Amino acid sequence: MQAVILCGGQGTRIRETSEHLPKPMVPIGGKPILWHVMKHCASHGIREFVLCLGHKSHEVKRWFLDYHLRDRDLTVRLGRPEQVEIHPGGEEEDWIITLAETGEHTMTGGRLHRAGHHIRGERFLFTYADGLSDIDIGALEAFHAGHGRLATVTAVAPPGRYGELELKGDAVRAFREKPEHAAGRINGGFFILDRGVLDRLDDDPALVWEREPLETLAANDQLRAYRHDGFWHAMDTTKDYLDLNRMWDSGQAPWMSWNRPSRPRAARGAGKEAACLP
Repeated sequence: MQAVILCGGQGTRIRETSEHLPKPMVPIGGKPILWHVMKHCASHGIREFVLCLGHKSHEVKRWFLDYHLRDRDLTVRLGRPEQVEIHPGGEEEDWIITLAETGEHTMTGGRLHRAGHHIRGERFLFTYADGLSDIDIGALEAFHAGHGRLATVTAVAPPGRYGELELKGDAVRAFREKPEHAAGRINGGFFILDRGVLDRLDDDPALVWEREPLETLAANDQLRAYRHDGFWHAMDTTKDYLDLNRMWDSGQAPWMSWNRPSRPRAARGAGKEAACLP
């Protein structure tokens, strides 16, 4: 299964931290927050990524092109600049990364549509480059396979500055944008989507995934919510940036699943009872 990650954000609410960087490249513990999201996915067996680029996309491309140059010993032959020897050592990531240009000002639904031709298979993970969690992606995928709808959204319970999901059981009935005080759960990203969702999108750069596409899926009973009661934290403000860095520096970052014993991904088709619903 591939992971498709939205990486086009400008980070306007964290501008003092990311003035010269696109939001996905803002560092947590010295590595871009995007890298943390990808490491978490890889710890659950996902090693193929499609990155939906936008604002300052060249910064994302350059970081990955220089990935091994950054930490490895090199031997350079000045007379033959094409012959650069990269010595073993450092982190060995067997990731396959497609960096897709989806438009400087394209909205989230348009970005997913424009990256669609890079998506293979019948199912994929879709998430954001600015949210960290300890969610069990294998259990999320098994939950999705068990209910038979087109889409699953992870429902989390954070502070009241986000829009809420209205749930009936695990069915998503409606969305309420940014209530003053949160009483329920909100979209925490980490979607599992069947390929058929792509057929419901178009190339309108103003298409917002979190509005018409999700609302239509909910209205057609094609969207289910996976309740996640563990750690979830978005990086929307400078305070979020500082909080996440403090967690990392403490050595107790809850999302750091790659330093824990690996668990096999849950079997496809596992029933709802095994999917962590209360």
